[in-house]
This record gives sequence, structure tokens and C-alpha cells, in this order.
Amino acid sequence: MVLSSYSIHLKKIGSSKLFLFVLYCRYSREAYVELVHHIRESIPGVSLSSDFIAGFCGETEEDHLQTVSLLQEVQYNMGFLFAYSMRQKTRAYHRLKDDIPEEVKLRRLEELITVFREEATKANKTFVGCIQLVLVEGFSKRSSTDLCGRNDGNLKVIFPDVELEDVTNSGLKVRAQPGDYVLVKITSASSQTLKGHVLRRTSLKDSAAYS
Repeated sequence: MVLSSYSIHLKKIGSSKLFLFVLYCRYSREAYVELVHHIRESIPGVSLSSDFIAGFCGETEEDHLQTVSLLQEVQYNMGFLFAYSMRQKTRAYHRLKDDIPEEVKLRRLEELITVFREEATKANKTFVGCIQLVLVEGFSKRSSTDLCGRNDGNLKVIFPDVELEDVTNSGLKVRAQPGDYVLVKITSASSQTLKGHVLRRTSLKDSAAYS
């Protein structure tokens, strides 16, 4: 059975109450986590992503550790993590002071990246054994014998470039091309990539009926 994956990008660039207050985010951490649980219960296989900034103005070590704990609690599939820097035409640029030393920002960013990768690997390993519908993008940048594509949750999927059955033309053997849909059974996962065995070329209509 094909496990459909959907991608939801959740706004979250800090987790402390001070950070949320400064940026006028109209929710608490508790409400945010409750929303995450509701999404995962309602949409099995959903992929969650978010943005995180290390070293925002006034960020304390406790604020930073709250962000670390949120990464551990939510286990995002994808993340976009950056060290804070002032940007013109933003509220922070005009109202706040960039008071976190650069070396502290970089250290906190590295800690966030390390924890994110650990937790994303755990989250992505839940796809192992599942069949994913993948849109082929082209050859993998790291191997001329592998193809690369994206599942419905926007996760990168790597699989061998081999002849396979075309479900839309019974008996026909083809090689997947960019723009094709294929079914891939996931065999391993990392924080950034799913890998698997390609089963067949398919279409959106036919993939829904595959079992």
C-alpha cells in the first residue's frame, strides 16, 4: 500500500516566551506542540518542516535550550536553521540590539543542527518499509547510477536507475525519466534523504489503487 506523505511548514523560529512575545507570535509553545500532535494524528505520514534562528537578539542560554528541547520533542523531518543577523526593513532591525556575540551564535547554531539531524533521522526512519510515490527529478548528484526525486512530503528520495515495469503499459520495460512518477519502497533513511528500491513507473491515478 502506498503511504501518502504531505508536507506542512510550521512557523517557528524560536521557542521561548520572550522570543514569541518580541516577534508578536500569537501562540504559546504548548499550543504549538498540541497543534503538531493533532496534525500527526490527522495526517499519517505527514512531513513537518520549520525555520530556526540561533542567537536572536536577547536570546539567553535557557532560551536556546528551549529551542533544542523543541527540536527533540517535535522531530521535524526538514529544517532550515540559521544564525541571526540584522536585516533592514525588519522590526528587529529598528527596535532591538544585536547583542549576541558571533561565536555564541555559531556555537548555538551548530548545536541546533546536530540535534535536528539526530531527530530528523528518527522521524524519517518511520518511512522505512513504506512504499512512496516519488516524482523523478533526475540523476543523483552523488552517483551516476542513481536517480533522485521527491515524495509528497518533499523529502529527497534516492533509488537505482534500472529498467522497471510501466504500470500504464503492461509488459513494457522502461527507465524512469525526469517528470515521471515511480513507486519506491524505502529501505533506509537519514536526516536529509530516503533511499529505496524502485518498483515501477506509475501515474497519480494508478498509484492510488496500488497495493
